[in-house]
Amino acid sequence: MGRRRTATLLSALALALLTAVQAPVAADEPAAADPAPIAPVRGWTILSDSDRGADEVIARAPAYDINHLQISHEIVHDLNEVKDPAKRAQTNRLTDAAHAAGIDEVAVWDHTLYDLDYYPAEFRTGPGGTIDLDNPAFWEWFRNDYRTMLDLVPDIDSVVLTFIETGARVERQYSRRLTTDEEKLAYVVDQVADVVNEERGLNLYLRTFGYYPAEMDRTLRAIDLVENPAARVMIKAQPHDFFLTHPVDTTVTRIRRPVLVEYDATGEYNGQGKIANAFAEDHVNRMRYYQRQPNVIGYVARTDRYDESRIVGTPTELNLYALARADADPAVRPEDLYEEFAAHRYGTPAAPKVGSALSKSYGIITSVLYTLGTNNANHSRLDYDPYCSSYHRSVSGKWTDPPVTYVAHTVNKEFHHWRDVVEHLGPVSCKTSSTLRLEAPYVLDNGWVTDRNTMNLEYLHYVQKEKKYGVNLARSALRDIEEARPFLSDADYTQLHAYFERTLLTARLHHAVTAAYFGYRIYVQGPEQQTEELKALIWTGLDEAQHVADAMRAYPQQAASGEWDWIRDAAEADKYRTRISQGWDRYGHVAVPRPTV
Repeated sequence: MGRRRTATLLSALALALLTAVQAPVAADEPAAADPAPIAPVRGWTILSDSDRGADEVIARAPAYDINHLQISHEIVHDLNEVKDPAKRAQTNRLTDAAHAAGIDEVAVWDHTLYDLDYYPAEFRTGPGGTIDLDNPAFWEWFRNDYRTMLDLVPDIDSVVLTFIETGARVERQYSRRLTTDEEKLAYVVDQVADVVNEERGLNLYLRTFGYYPAEMDRTLRAIDLVENPAARVMIKAQPHDFFLTHPVDTTVTRIRRPVLVEYDATGEYNGQGKIANAFAEDHVNRMRYYQRQPNVIGYVARTDRYDESRIVGTPTELNLYALARADADPAVRPEDLYEEFAAHRYGTPAAPKVGSALSKSYGIITSVLYTLGTNNANHSRLDYDPYCSSYHRSVSGKWTDPPVTYVAHTVNKEFHHWRDVVEHLGPVSCKTSSTLRLEAPYVLDNGWVTDRNTMNLEYLHYVQKEKKYGVNLARSALRDIEEARPFLSDADYTQLHAYFERTLLTARLHHAVTAAYFGYRIYVQGPEQQTEELKALIWTGLDEAQHVADAMRAYPQQAASGEWDWIRDAAEADKYRTRISQGWDRYGHVAVPRPTV
């Protein structure tokens, strides 16, 4: 399947994106020489510390003309981890392997500051034991520490730096000279850049991040204050995090540095490669936006979510394929890529049906792991309550104005993210959380959510319609694979059938659990709600959830290990049965008896 691109595939638009953005020159200043063009970046990221997995990813990279590899998370999340001999050995081995595979740039991740106790007590002389940022000796120690760490991984080419909300948080440290958060953040970046960029000649990528727009604004103001001209920026394809319902990150237009865009091809919140999550349109459409930005120099895509969850060699590899094809060919149509990928991977005769099944991924995931336009999966895991991020931190309405969404999935209705969705679906404990007050105070100020449990039969109906749609679409995708059986090898059929059967089981589980859970949220409101009909709906959900959970436990083709343990959802469903049938302390220990008829 590995169609290597050539330079002739790069369009004039893509070539125009290769030059770094420079600050405009004032009229009375001499014009600077044109900057050297930046080679387009085509990258992947390995998160897992599985040596076998990393080797498979690196071996696959040349087929996609990958020239940039990031080593992160379980391998080296903080650069100081390379002081550990095992971490250092793995990092150096993978760096050598990547270079041998023709990958020019290998980057390791880092976060600064580290935890406060990492730094010698002699520098923690500020109020409350904080670091005195005005002490030149601290910064000399700090730079020497970076020199030591980089000496341990001598062949890396870049560092990817997260400098906000990490460890001791530099903005919380003491300084009379640096008076704002932005100044402190920019200063620590420049100290790292002095070593990484200036002394070692390596690339430095500054990761942007923010839980809410004001926090992102602060990050961008800090980047504006960074003096080192060589530092680049890496943003996510979505603001905050990788949710399918989030828009593109329009802050890219405010960044006056070369920008690398990070995509989550594995789907941290969207199935993690264990159920159907092939999203050609989503990835390509986002990439099209970024290709129009003159400061964007390329892309990097995550290839796993820990342990053995790598997506190379799985149907979810389509996401990597779609990004590579869209990067090489601005005219490619994303809807064509499902069958194209299937033909390369599974053979032309099987391609129409396999491509059809894969193309249903987006509709399945956005109706199963999402509810009325908001993600309800805790890093893909079943968790409607008590996981509150679904109802404040991760709400897409924080990033859209107006905060409305249109839900298809047979619901076919527009909803206000806050006033409609969060107000009715959100548990009271989440709607009254300090997180909501901090990150979206206008929601409370406008009275869009209340401190009451307002779940009702109307919204239960919407939820059940959407979940039933997801079940039916998952069943249709599985049927596509079964119809492709004559054209598939035994191994390919086993893989694809398990992928889509796990998807169907997941969809059925969510359909059942939402009937029980959201029905219970109505039931606990008082005797007038506790009808036999509602009891029957709740218990139908509980019994179906138990049946599906048992089928999941018995299923022979378990998903690969990773952050989301697919089989754990069965145990999560069991918890809802216990809480609802015996009484949930969060809801006054109200128990739902079986209906009498």
